[in-house]
Amino acid sequence: MDIKVGAWSHTSYADKETQWICDQVRSLVEGKTNKIYQEFRAVSSRNHIEDRKNFLIKVRVGERNYIHLQVYQALPCNGGWLQLSGVQEDKTPDDGLEPFNN
Repeated sequence: MDIKVGAWSHTSYADKETQWICDQVRSLVEGKTNKIYQEFRAVSSRNHIEDRKNFLIKVRVGERNYIHLQVYQALPCNGGWLQLSGVQEDKTPDDGLEPFNN
C-alpha cells in the first residue's frame, strides 16, 4: 500500500499486521469500553505516517456491531510501541473510517 508521509491512506482491507495490532490492544479496548468481546476481527484500516504510524481500524465485534480504533505505533527506530488513543462504539459496516478525538 502506498502511503504518503503526512496523509491518510485510502481505506483498505485489514491484513495480518492490522489484526496483530488489534490483538495487542484488545485488552485496553475492553477496559475502555467495559465490555468483553467474543469476536474481535479487524476488517479494514487506514494509515498515516508522521513521526509515528497512525492507524484507524474498523473491528467487527458482533454480527452487525463494529467499533473504530485509533492506534499509534512508534516507528521501529523509536521502539515500535503501541498506544490506543481512542475507541468509537456503535459503528456499522457502512460507517467510514475518519480520524477522531476521544
